Amino acid sequence: MSFYSNSARFNEARRVAVFGGTHGNEMSGVTLVNLWMKNSAEIQRKGVETKPFITNPKAVDTCTRYVDMDLNRAFTPENLSAPGGDDLPYEVQRAQEINRMFGPKGSPEAYDVIFDLHNTTSNMGCTLILESSKDHFNLQMMTYIKKAIAPDTCLVLLNEHPLLKYSTTRSVAKHPVGLEVGPQPQGVLRSNIFEAMRVIIKHALDFIQLFNEGMEFPPCTVEVFQVSERIDYPRDANGNIIAMVHPSLQDCDWEPLNPGDPMFQTFDGKTIHYQGSSTIYPTFINEAAYYEKQQAFVITRRETLVASAIRKA
Repeated sequence: MSFYSNSARFNEARRVAVFGGTHGNEMSGVTLVNLWMKNSAEIQRKGVETKPFITNPKAVDTCTRYVDMDLNRAFTPENLSAPGGDDLPYEVQRAQEINRMFGPKGSPEAYDVIFDLHNTTSNMGCTLILESSKDHFNLQMMTYIKKAIAPDTCLVLLNEHPLLKYSTTRSVAKHPVGLEVGPQPQGVLRSNIFEAMRVIIKHALDFIQLFNEGMEFPPCTVEVFQVSERIDYPRDANGNIIAMVHPSLQDCDWEPLNPGDPMFQTFDGKTIHYQGSSTIYPTFINEAAYYEKQQAFVITRRETLVASAIRKA
């Protein structure tokens, strides 16, 4: 019997995967998953099968982000259904293989939860990435993690904007969870970032075990930072960057940027100010991997979501 009249009911999460190497130069996830592939005892929980998996082995072998295209943008319906076999870009081939192993995407047979481990060069700390504001299972999990690691912090980034959301590797699962931890340079392994990621996965798996064992989680509120816009660097008529992230904005992920605050600094020292009408919260500031995507940072807005009580069906 439920203590809460409007509890959302979910099936037990019996099949869980932990992905590393979606980007082959993000070393915390690569190293943890390789460690767990040799000995997975640390990530196993009673009644749960947890599978560690390297998603982009060719990129891992060369310590590059990807081979032909970004795997974390490759899980579109068109790519997953494309014929062509070996003629397809490598990451499309991998997307199809991953979809066969852990999906099919959107089907009842798909894995229950996939954790996709990433590093960022931005000063974001620990960030959980939520793909749907209506995924009450993930909202409850993220609340559990945030409480478990306190006084350390772990923020929640919500990306469900119809024009900005992309087809992620983890989107194969019923409950996809992204984990970004930084700052860490590409191709580098920092012990503090490694341990922070490891601890968050521990608590996430603990939550799944507790849920499966019948624990009911009460209604709660979750502060999220919702993606609303991507901002490019200022450019000249030929598309060349003509300004950098301003020193007062650099490394200030999640901090408020108010109208009139410095945003960029041109190469000759002039300041370009934020001209918006309301306070925003930038993140992924000056991310190295996003220069090719013409993105200086992401604009987010703070919101509070209400998560229903949940229990197993």
